Amino acid sequence: MQRIRSLKTGWQLLKSSCEGAAKQVNTSPSTSRNHSHGSSSFGLLFDIDGVLVRGRTPIPAAKQCFRDLVDSNGKYKVPVVFVTNAGNCMRQAKAEHLSHLLEVEVSPDQVMLSHSPLRMFTQFHKMRVLVSGQGPVEEVAHNLGFQNVVTVDMLREAYPLLDVVDHNRRPKDSIPPTKGLWPIDAVILFGEPIRWETNLQLILDVLLTNGNPDNAWSSMRYPHIPVLACNMDLLWMAEAKNPRFGHGMFLVSLESLYKKVTGYELKYEALIGKPSVVTYNYAELLIRQQAERLGWTTPVKRLYAIGDNPMADVYGANLYNHYLQASRRTKAQMQAKSRGGGVDPLAEAADAPKMTSAELGGASAEYGAEEDLPEGCSSILVCTGVYSRDRQELPSDPAHTVTEQHIFHGHRDFRFDPSLTQPSFVVEDVKEAVELVFQQEGWPLE
Repeated sequence: MQRIRSLKTGWQLLKSSCEGAAKQVNTSPSTSRNHSHGSSSFGLLFDIDGVLVRGRTPIPAAKQCFRDLVDSNGKYKVPVVFVTNAGNCMRQAKAEHLSHLLEVEVSPDQVMLSHSPLRMFTQFHKMRVLVSGQGPVEEVAHNLGFQNVVTVDMLREAYPLLDVVDHNRRPKDSIPPTKGLWPIDAVILFGEPIRWETNLQLILDVLLTNGNPDNAWSSMRYPHIPVLACNMDLLWMAEAKNPRFGHGMFLVSLESLYKKVTGYELKYEALIGKPSVVTYNYAELLIRQQAERLGWTTPVKRLYAIGDNPMADVYGANLYNHYLQASRRTKAQMQAKSRGGGVDPLAEAADAPKMTSAELGGASAEYGAEEDLPEGCSSILVCTGVYSRDRQELPSDPAHTVTEQHIFHGHRDFRFDPSLTQPSFVVEDVKEAVELVFQQEGWPLE
């Protein structure tokens, strides 16, 4: 996998892109400075589906929760960022939707969609990319910085003989001519499409022809052109009693078909969205922005990630917490060496296995060397979404969190580590989660 050298570039992009909106952010420096005193400094990361809403229906506890999170003027008391694996819309639209549902102002700068970190993958921005998903995918891609975008609909129109699973889409009389396109350089998978059979067929055509679906398939063209995927959620929670298929299920289908046809594993240039580390790196940048606009002068020391999915929200927060601890050890080693002293054996401790490139998702080991990263990230699991106490139990012993009888719902390229699915806290709903955090931090919630 190609990796971005540093997330500092992303931070600069974020700062420059949000300068114009800084005066409109829903924060109050005078109020926030009073809250950020002493050693207690924290930020909140909220999942959306299953935590704040179920489909289009707000979870009752969510409105009361956010009434407590803002002061009498509607200004946030602490940095708040919404981190969702959804990606079928623009940040502005999601912010407006949340503002309406929660009855508090939500800025686009507080919203992080699964594809948001792609802003930092600048090495792909000038490539001709095929984008898959639903909603305004072309607009989303351009907004992220991609300059030459081809949608699946554009591809099937250029090659009218490729999409024939649906008999009604087959040419009726004469065979239409092929218009042709310039070869595709990379594939971006934003989210689950509407017509899975169309996207699966055409993406395979592109991968097996080195980006030119007018050519014959060849499994010799391996490794294939780069594939970047956002949102690995196998399941998600809407209004139905049981979870629904997520983009992770589409990825499983694509991986299976590719291997069945070629005998090779589908390879990803990057896997983005929860639970990848790069997603939480990016969310931390947004938290830092919010803290600065609140007038905080001390770094945010702790993050609390509130979610409903053990394999996305809990796994991701715990994985990021491991990353933070590893970064602190690395920084301690560098400081010890620069002073000419020996290396602290605690700093060299390797009690946790190294993260895979897929789990990092594009995060750089260099990130944080000169930045004040948080001390840790705690995971809080709510019971209003994918996870429910009625259907599942989480044993107190992390070693028994996932037994051999349970199925691993994480992505193929992520380690099966049961301890990472063990939340720091389990609560009933988001209101109880926020009350717990404020109690932990010794802050009044009033």
